[in-house]
Amino acid sequence: MKRGSALLAIGMALGLDISQAYAGEQTPPDWNGITLGSPHRGGTLHLTADGPGGTLDPQINYGTQYIQVFLNMYDPLLTFRMVPGTAGLEVVPDLADAMPQISPDGLTWRMHLRPGLHFSDSSPVRVEDVVASFRRIYRAGSPTAASFYGGIEGAKECLEKPDLCTLPGVEGHPDTGEIVFHLTKPDGEFLYKLAFPHAVILPAGTPPHDLGGTTAPGTGPYRITEYDPGHGMVLERNPHFHVWNPQAQTDGFVDRIEYDFGLSDEAQVTAVEQGRYDWMLDAKPADRLGELGAQYTSQVHINTLLGLYYLAMNIHEKPFTDVRVRRAVSMAVNRHAMTILFGGDAISEPLCQMVPHGIPGADLGMSCLQDVEGARRLIHEAGAEGASVTLVVPNRAMELGMGTYLRNALQSIGLNAQLRPITAGLAESYEQNTANHVQIALAYWFADYPSASTFLDDLFGCDNYHPNSAVSPNFTGFCDQHVQSLFDQAMAQTDPEKAAPIWQEAGRAIMDQMPGAPMIQMRTVDFVSKRLGNYYSTLLNHMVFSHVWVQ
Repeated sequence: MKRGSALLAIGMALGLDISQAYAGEQTPPDWNGITLGSPHRGGTLHLTADGPGGTLDPQINYGTQYIQVFLNMYDPLLTFRMVPGTAGLEVVPDLADAMPQISPDGLTWRMHLRPGLHFSDSSPVRVEDVVASFRRIYRAGSPTAASFYGGIEGAKECLEKPDLCTLPGVEGHPDTGEIVFHLTKPDGEFLYKLAFPHAVILPAGTPPHDLGGTTAPGTGPYRITEYDPGHGMVLERNPHFHVWNPQAQTDGFVDRIEYDFGLSDEAQVTAVEQGRYDWMLDAKPADRLGELGAQYTSQVHINTLLGLYYLAMNIHEKPFTDVRVRRAVSMAVNRHAMTILFGGDAISEPLCQMVPHGIPGADLGMSCLQDVEGARRLIHEAGAEGASVTLVVPNRAMELGMGTYLRNALQSIGLNAQLRPITAGLAESYEQNTANHVQIALAYWFADYPSASTFLDDLFGCDNYHPNSAVSPNFTGFCDQHVQSLFDQAMAQTDPEKAAPIWQEAGRAIMDQMPGAPMIQMRTVDFVSKRLGNYYSTLLNHMVFSHVWVQ
């Protein structure tokens, strides 16, 4: 099948809306989440990826790969509903027994811890663990400590002197099970932040530093029992788990999850075709999409994704210290070509803003037509002709293809560009560490929760720039006080309609200064084995390992 017709076939066959994609497979809405007694319970789910995803510390790791694993191991007080479609953007109680009671001024949030919960090491979950877990966010150096949780009373002092952190803004009352949060100012997104994975509850005795390759006890249905970052990990059932809210956590169908590392994206596709693995993490190479669309249609699932690829330009590294160079780079790229390199219109679309479509109130209606001659003029005006530029990209086939095109585009406007592929599992931490002096990188980002802040503030907010750290989401180093004030104003709004125009103004300011040039918005393409059933994916969490079964 020719590539064009193959892409058309995969789009027509698989470009379904959520209700179609789950027809005949979706877990019934009244399911109680308990799989004991189900004919589908048991077996081993086999997963594969190019490499490991960084630290096993759930309050520090900010990568999609391991967060997808942690969702089956840990729980916050609140979480996002574990269902497909836009309903999956709603927050529901998790370790808390109900949604929070919020004072009229928005500064006091009260919740109650569910009774009878235990960690995977059998110890009970106490309000003391909740208080200690939020204190640990600052002590261990979570990348979201300032940006997500900096509005809690005492957070400023904790950020300045983590070892002395007391965090009086989080109270725990053992006699009643009540937990009280005190904020210094209203935060219209605090509900989402409480549901974000960095707010998971760990035992109070968890060390106040990055756990690295060790794991902490959790409350979810699975726990890691083996880990070797060179080869993979094994998860098995948490014997102390029970279902308390099936919309938050379920019993899990499989008994064991084996997640192996080391196969290239091409080899992963072949391995899933052969049934050696049930799911692959990495993007599917464009030259294999026709094959998947023609021969494995029933095993491929295309889903809406709140995510984007962008060119991150470090404003502290020449020649990107000059805004004219950054604008020239954006003008040099044909974004339609980028969609083709990603796999076609069925699974991606050009993007001209730093927030993907589908995030409420964030669309700017901007265009970004290619203008090579205009870009060359800007490079000349900036005196950057012949400047050496190294473009960092993950070493997977699809990103290498996009990277090669981008390198050529940079050369076409007068820059002396070269490509540096980095092992996919390490690329993000390499790019984010300022010690590596990355000038420009092809990067991707997914929504933490349904707000423009998880792109604009996460990627360009002053609090998210952490020099000499491998966890620095804002690795462009952009920090503009006016733009930051817009972020703060928008996040303080409790009415999304009032926040929307502020986010739009901030989005235009980012596009004007161009620390990051948006490229494409993509959709997820999950390729699974024939034996995998009850395929289940959410907008924020992608395929949910606990919900699928194997035959």
